[in-house]
Amino acid sequence: MASPGSSPGSTPMMELTGAPNVAHIFVVFGASGDLAKRKIYPCLWLLYRDGLLPPGTKFLGYARSVMTTEDLRARITPFLKVGSGDQEMKENFLKTCTYMPGSYTDGAAFEKLNAEMSRLEDEMAPEQPANRIFYLALPPQIFMAVTANVKKACMSTTGYNRVIVEKPFGMDSSSSAVLSNHLSSLFVEDQIYRIDHYLGKEMVQNLLVLRFANTVFTPAWSRSAIQSVMITFKEPFGLRGRASYFHDVGIIRDVMQNHLLQLLCLIAMEKPASTSPDDIRDEKVKVLKCMSPITPDEVVTGQYVADPNGEGESAVGFREDPGCPPDSKQCTYAAAVGWVRNERWDGVPFILKCGKALDERKAEIRIQFRPVAGDIFGGRCQRNEFVIRVQPKEAVYMKMMVKRPGRDTGMFESEMDLSYHLRYKDLNLPDAYEKLIQDVFLGNQMNFVRSDELAEAWRVFTPLLHHIEGHQIEPIKYQFGVRGLPEADTLAAKVGHHYSGTYSWSTPHL
Repeated sequence: MASPGSSPGSTPMMELTGAPNVAHIFVVFGASGDLAKRKIYPCLWLLYRDGLLPPGTKFLGYARSVMTTEDLRARITPFLKVGSGDQEMKENFLKTCTYMPGSYTDGAAFEKLNAEMSRLEDEMAPEQPANRIFYLALPPQIFMAVTANVKKACMSTTGYNRVIVEKPFGMDSSSSAVLSNHLSSLFVEDQIYRIDHYLGKEMVQNLLVLRFANTVFTPAWSRSAIQSVMITFKEPFGLRGRASYFHDVGIIRDVMQNHLLQLLCLIAMEKPASTSPDDIRDEKVKVLKCMSPITPDEVVTGQYVADPNGEGESAVGFREDPGCPPDSKQCTYAAAVGWVRNERWDGVPFILKCGKALDERKAEIRIQFRPVAGDIFGGRCQRNEFVIRVQPKEAVYMKMMVKRPGRDTGMFESEMDLSYHLRYKDLNLPDAYEKLIQDVFLGNQMNFVRSDELAEAWRVFTPLLHHIEGHQIEPIKYQFGVRGLPEADTLAAKVGHHYSGTYSWSTPHL
């Protein structure tokens, strides 16, 4: 297990490779599903290819779908990134991937699963310790049955057992508490890995270093210098056949209550005592405890409709997507204002915005500083902004005022820019799931959600969700492909964020 004080940027690989006589089984529940073939198996392959997994690790897929091991291998092969010299290694990886069909509710099926794991472990390291990891790539309504059966029939008695749980972690405070209580009755917290893939993204993991390894930010990182914080998530596509699922969940549960709130915590948290997972998560919980529930009067919700001049996907509105009720009031866009009521942040709005079917793909954190005091330039100064671009084209840049070059005495907005794809040539950033799955093998829970953190996050959003759904609030209609909702801009301006529209960041020319 990773040592508590180890650096979050380090990879103690000796902990993976130093015990060749220990068997490791990685079970993928829901192996026939979309998440497994598009994310989990491709990331397992990359970790395997790069030698970042314990030697001899076996991957066992399990699902209700009736298919063979060869069917599974054929299903995942198109999604494995293979270089010119990787073909033999890919074939070796596929040989480690097996499959067995079975029920999620029948205890006898899990006894068969346990027997298969024991057989594989005996092949790898007979009469030696065996570690087991269970990845639940499943709908949340199946979590309880599967975890109960895993606990009853599939636990290793000689090594560790770790369970990876995909979001959504419930639908509100009460349903989340039921799930959390169920999991805690079966496993200790150190065995539970609630995965939010945003916590595995490069620029999200960079926040801890930017905040606490640079003296320049320390005096400015508070209400005395910062006017507002805006966290934005945008996607340029619609639901693509997932409207039935999204009608139940909505953008607030899908993105805002987890991904964006995690970013808020990393921006607002105090310096932890160390880089140990619990010290960092303790500080995130403190931030959430200082937040009052989001109020409906500081929220804007929207739902996309077809572009009348659009073609293909843009010609289909949310309610027209297959599986969506024609009268659905679920929101596909939301903007909300959160307040952290502590000494550092009191009075600073945290504006969260997320939406589908917008004009671009973008996730970023925009920290806007207060106006220049005693302005001597006749009101031409725009506010400085520190921007962390999470995706795409990861970057960190500071928007600032500079003199126009040459004889001109005017000023304009420019930036100090660290664009990763330009500064670090041939950089190949690992996928977020790749990082997080490796952390599970290492026993590092820093980038996973703890139960008390989850409870506080739902406390902040549950009253709002109940209000929207209880009152059947009609979302504002917006056309597929727009920048966002004007009502969201009005809300941001109302709480103090200033958008001048005179500047846009673009990656520098080579």
